[in-house]
Amino acid sequence: MNSLWFFEDVNLFAILCPHKMKDYKSGHEFNAYAKNDYIYFEEDIADKVYLVNSGKVKIGYVTEDGDEIIMAILSKGEIFGEKAILGQESRNEFAQALENGTSVCPITIPEMMTLLREHKEFSLKIYKFIGFRFKKLERRLQLLLFKDTKTRLKEFINELKEDYGYENQVTNDVVIRHPYTQKELATLIGTSRPTVNVLLNELQNEGYLSFDRKEIIVKNKNRSA
Repeated sequence: MNSLWFFEDVNLFAILCPHKMKDYKSGHEFNAYAKNDYIYFEEDIADKVYLVNSGKVKIGYVTEDGDEIIMAILSKGEIFGEKAILGQESRNEFAQALENGTSVCPITIPEMMTLLREHKEFSLKIYKFIGFRFKKLERRLQLLLFKDTKTRLKEFINELKEDYGYENQVTNDVVIRHPYTQKELATLIGTSRPTVNVLLNELQNEGYLSFDRKEIIVKNKNRSA
């Protein structure tokens, strides 16, 4: 399991969050948001990186036709707005709170650069992390454009295995305890919640998986499919 709190054994939140650091803690506050509040919009100045402290944050953009494309739904411990580290001057996506009580830790770019300089090993890992996320988002957009809905769902389940999965030592099935609702799963693969429910039931009837509200179990014979 690759926990989202840890990337290659580095705790992003503990290293990056100024609340964890004596020199920054006194003058630093979490930003709180209600459900559907925007943290930033497309075209806003990219002057901060953020860490999710609680709740969920949706990252996406709006096409020229007015369609909303969701790239990620992030939960506690995850980083967003990271393209500002690479010199992005304005946002090309929006960030929106999905739950009441969502709070994020904002880190200014000067603070971020200081932290990266002070943690050289971590700086290499955070850049690798950014590259990994770009590849992941690129693959998801390719799936949205070129694959049918069932294939998109199976591919996304494979991503969930990497992020949230662990092996049942008795059955050798992969158990995925994830934070997404069916509506959020549907949003991430570009379909409707009823369609996701139908497809999950199809995959269950085929013996590919079993599922409930917060858990998907990929059967051993299909674990690498």
